[in-house]
Amino acid sequence: MARIAVIGAGMGAMAAAARLAVAGHRVAVYERTETYGGAVRRFERDGFAFDTGPGLLTLPAVYRDLFVKTGKQPLEDVVELVQVDPAARHVFADGTQVSLPNASRAGVVAALDEALGAGAGQRWGDFLVRAREAWDRTRRPLLEEPLWPNWQMLAEREPYPAVPHKRLLRTRRASTPAEIGAWELRDERLAALLQTHVLAYGLDPRTAPASAAVLPYMEHAFGTWYVRGGIRELARAVYERCVQRRVEFFFGAEVTGILEKDGRAAGVELAGGTSHAFGTGGGTVAEADHVVADVDTARLRDLTEHPLDEDGDVRADPISPPPARFTLLLALRGGREPEAVHRTVVHAPDAEIELDFLASPGGDQPVCPTVTVLRPDDPALRPDGSHESVVVSAVVSSEAAWEDEGTVRRYTDFLLEAAQRAVPGLRERLLWHEVRTPVHTEEETGARFGAVPAPALAAGRGRFLHPANTTRLPGLYRVGGWSHPGGGLPHAGMSGALVAGLIVEGPEFRGSQ
Repeated sequence: MARIAVIGAGMGAMAAAARLAVAGHRVAVYERTETYGGAVRRFERDGFAFDTGPGLLTLPAVYRDLFVKTGKQPLEDVVELVQVDPAARHVFADGTQVSLPNASRAGVVAALDEALGAGAGQRWGDFLVRAREAWDRTRRPLLEEPLWPNWQMLAEREPYPAVPHKRLLRTRRASTPAEIGAWELRDERLAALLQTHVLAYGLDPRTAPASAAVLPYMEHAFGTWYVRGGIRELARAVYERCVQRRVEFFFGAEVTGILEKDGRAAGVELAGGTSHAFGTGGGTVAEADHVVADVDTARLRDLTEHPLDEDGDVRADPISPPPARFTLLLALRGGREPEAVHRTVVHAPDAEIELDFLASPGGDQPVCPTVTVLRPDDPALRPDGSHESVVVSAVVSSEAAWEDEGTVRRYTDFLLEAAQRAVPGLRERLLWHEVRTPVHTEEETGARFGAVPAPALAAGRGRFLHPANTTRLPGLYRVGGWSHPGGGLPHAGMSGALVAGLIVEGPEFRGSQ
C-alpha cells in the first residue's frame, strides 16, 4: 500500500483519488480552498442556486465508468441525469433561429433545412460524418491512453479527412474550422454553428486545427446532459464516493512545495499550521510515495525546483493564457414559460471582430461576444415556481482589464442585452444579478488569470496537446484540465483514470481496452 498525496480537489484529482483508494492505496487530498470540485461550484442566495462552472455534461459514460470501477453503486443511483432536448436553440446574427434536437442526425438535418434552407441540413450531416472519422482516429490516443512518447505523430497528422473538390480533379484538406465552414458548409450560419462549438472551449476557429470538428461531434453523438440539482451535484457525488473509499480530505491546506528525496517526489510541504495525514511532526510536511498534482502548469513549476519538462516534451505555453469566461447569475421573478429551452446560444453580431478581440485584447474596445443562456427547469435552483434562476456566460479574454469597473459594466450590458433574445421580458423580471469575472475563477481554482483549458486536439504542430500525466520527476504526476487529455468535465475524469492506471499498473499501462 502506497501513500499518495493529491494536490487540489478538482474533478480530475478526485477521480484519481477514488480509483487509487479502491486499488488499496492510502490517499490524502490537500485543497487550498474550503471546498471540493475545482471550477465546478455553486452560488446560492435568497433561495436561488446557480452552477458557476460548467452547466452541462457531455460523455457521461466517463463518470459512469468511474462509479462502476470504484464501487457497486452506479452513477444513476447518486445523481439524476436528464437529456437536454432540444440540445440548443441558436439565434444567429441575422435573426434566424433554429432549435437542434439532441443526438438525432435526422432531426438536426430536418431542423436546419427548415430554418436555413434546403440542403443546409445535408451539408451539416455530411460534416458530422467526416467529424466522426476524426473522432475514430483520435479517441484512443487523445482521451483513453497516456500521451504517446512519440506524440509528434499526433501533432503533425491531421485526422480530419480531405474532401473531394467538385470542380477540380483533386481533393483539398481544410486546416481549420474556419476553412471547413467556408469550403464545406458554405453558409455563414452553418459556419457560425461550427464556430460556437469550437469557441465554447476557448479556441479560435481560425487557428484551431480542423480536428476540432470532434467537439460538435461529441455533443451530437453522445448527447447533452444535465444533472438534476446542477452539475455541482456531480462534484458532490464524486467527493462522497472518495470519502466512502476512505480518501482523506484536508481543506484550507495550501501546498507550498513538493518534497524530493533520492531523486523522486517524496511528499508535499504545506503552509504553516495545516494538519495532515502523513506528517513528520513539524506540522508543515506530508510525506508520500507518490504526488498527484491538479494545478496549472505555471503553479506546478513554482512548487518544485526540479525541471518537469525537457526538449521534446509537450509544453504548455507559460506566456499566453487561453481565454476565460465571464458569467452573470440572474435571479428572475416570474416562472419559466412552458416553451422555454434549456440552452440558447445568441451569436455575436460580428464574429470576426469578436475573434479579433479575443486574439488581441489590448487595443480595441470590447465587443459583444457570443453568449450562452442556460435556463434549467429545476425546482432545486429556485425559491418556488414563481421565480427562475438563469446563467448567462461568454468566452472572453483572460487578459482584459477585469479589475476595471468599466470593463465589467460593459460586459454585463453585453450579456444582458443578448440574454433578452432568449428570455422574454428579462429586464422587467430581473430581481438581482451576480457578476463572475475571470478574477473569481482564479481565486477559486488557482488557474493563472482565471483561464479555462481546452481539450487536447491532434495536428496544429502540438500546440493543442497538453503535457503528459507523468513528469521528469519520478513519482510526480499531473492530473486535471492542464494535463493530458486537457480541459472539460469528461477529460478531467479521464485524466484521473490515466494517472491511477500509471501508478497502479506502471509505465506499461495503455488506458481503456
